[in-house]
Amino acid sequence: MSVHGPEDKAPFLEHLEELRKRLIICLAAVAVGFVISYGFKEKIFEILMLPLVNALPSGQGKHLIYTAPHEAFLTYLKVSLLGGIALAIPVIIFEFWRFVAPGLYEHEKKYLFPIVILSVLFFLGGALFGYFVVFPFGFRFFVSFASPHIVPMISTREFFSFAVRLLLVFGLIFEMPLVVFFMARLGLISDNFLRRQRKYAIVLVFTVAAILTPPDVMTQLFMAGPLLVLYELSVWIAYFFSKKDVKGEEQNGEVS
Repeated sequence: MSVHGPEDKAPFLEHLEELRKRLIICLAAVAVGFVISYGFKEKIFEILMLPLVNALPSGQGKHLIYTAPHEAFLTYLKVSLLGGIALAIPVIIFEFWRFVAPGLYEHEKKYLFPIVILSVLFFLGGALFGYFVVFPFGFRFFVSFASPHIVPMISTREFFSFAVRLLLVFGLIFEMPLVVFFMARLGLISDNFLRRQRKYAIVLVFTVAAILTPPDVMTQLFMAGPLLVLYELSVWIAYFFSKKDVKGEEQNGEVS
C-alpha cells in the first residue's frame, strides 16, 4: 500500500488555488460586464427581439407582453447577464490560457491558444447565423398562423428563453469543424472514418435537430442543413489535418 505524504498533496492544492484565483477573476469580469450591460438592457433586448417584431403582422402592435409583475425585471436581469458574459469573453479566454499553459508542452501551446480564439469566433458565427438567417424565416413562419381569431401575444420570458436557446444551439453546432480538427490532430478520427459514418451522421443530424429545436419542420431544417454542411467541411478538415499513420492504418485495414 502506497502512502501519500504532504508533498504529494501540495501540487494538487496549488492547482485548486490557481483554479479558484482564475474563476474569481472571470466572475469579477462577468460582474463588471453585467453592470455595464444593465445600463443598456432595453437596447440589447430591443436588438434581440427585432427579428420577431419585424415578423409580426402589420396591423398588430409591434411589442411583447409580460404576464407577471416581476417578469420584465427578471428578463432584463437575464439580458444583462448574457451581455456581461459576452463582454467578459476576452478575460475568460485569457484566464483559461494562463491556467492551462504551464502544463502544456511547447508544441501543444502553439495549438491551444488559436483553438480557444477560433472556438469563440466559430460560436459567434453560429449565433449570428441563427440571428440573421434562422430568426427572420423562423419567426415569419410562426406568426403566419395568426388569424382574426388567433392573435400572437408573446411574452418577454418565453421569447427570451426561446431565442437564447436557439442562439446557444447554433453557436455550439458551429464548433463541429474545430472539434474534428482537434480530434484529427490527436489521431482519434480520420476522413475515412467520417466518410464511412456519413449515413449514420445524417440520421443523427436530423435526430439532434428534432430534439434541440421547436417541434416544427422549418426550424429543424434550418438546423439540419448547416449541420450537414459542417459535417462535410469536417471531412475535408480531417483529410488535411489527420495523422498520416492513422490514415495509413485505416487504408490498410480497408484493403485487407
